[in-house]
Amino acid sequence: MALPKKKTSKSKKGMRRSHDHIPTPNFIYCECGEAALPHRICPDCGTYKGRQYLRPQQDASS
Repeated sequence: MALPKKKTSKSKKGMRRSHDHIPTPNFIYCECGEAALPHRICPDCGTYKGRQYLRPQQDASS
């Protein structure tokens, strides 16, 4: 079995692995059904991990 003569540098290892990245969606769906960024409070309903942090925005017309 062949063995490498030198240690592979972090740079070379990173360049080899650069195409192995699996893209993931950059949004999740909140309990209210709206798309939101992960690890952040939902801008629509104001909840995060089932807890209410912000009051929902009311329409300006009412």
